[in-house]
Amino acid sequence: MSEPRRAWVAWSSGKDSALALHDALADPTLAVVGLLTTTDEASDAVTMHDVPRALVAAQALALGLPLHVVEVPQPCPDGEYQRRMAAALDIARADGVTAVVFGDLHLADVRTYREEAMAGSGLDPVFPLWEEPVDQVAGRIIDLGLAPVVTCVDTEQLDARFVGRAYDRALLAELPTGVDPCGEYGELHTFVTDGPAFAHPVAVAVGPPRLDDGRFARVALTLA
Repeated sequence: MSEPRRAWVAWSSGKDSALALHDALADPTLAVVGLLTTTDEASDAVTMHDVPRALVAAQALALGLPLHVVEVPQPCPDGEYQRRMAAALDIARADGVTAVVFGDLHLADVRTYREEAMAGSGLDPVFPLWEEPVDQVAGRIIDLGLAPVVTCVDTEQLDARFVGRAYDRALLAELPTGVDPCGEYGELHTFVTDGPAFAHPVAVAVGPPRLDDGRFARVALTLA
């Protein structure tokens, strides 16, 4: 049997990337050796999720994995994003990494973008959750003991009352018909505080909700 391929996991700090990490850790053909995340260089937070880098670093510490951060401006022209990401992938290759794991579920245009962006890089994109039914994905997230908190809600798609809540079966039962239970269309974003691969939980305090840009309901998370 050949040696497992060294891999980084694209890490948003949320539930889908945490489930993709879980599956990658269980894959004997992969050896996960790092996390790759993107932050807004002005706010030093994960974009959309609005999670400060310090919290993502706390996740990486609990997971026992190095965190590799790509800082990007907001807004970020695609060419500039690609340039900065290519520099990060150079570091990955120098570390013997040959695969990057993504938590995408079913948006074909997103997958195509990633595949085209990585073409010729010497690294292969891996999609362990691809086309798994979203209800099954949501159920696995909860059954495995992942503990996500909803950090952002797009109020044009979902009521603001969901922000700041635990992503659990009670929340899933309340989602309106037509809302993707995994928030694949941007309905919601999460931060994972615990899971099977965590050596210990990441204790956070959840701030009061606020409305940004008249559309996105968010909560500030701080280390408790």
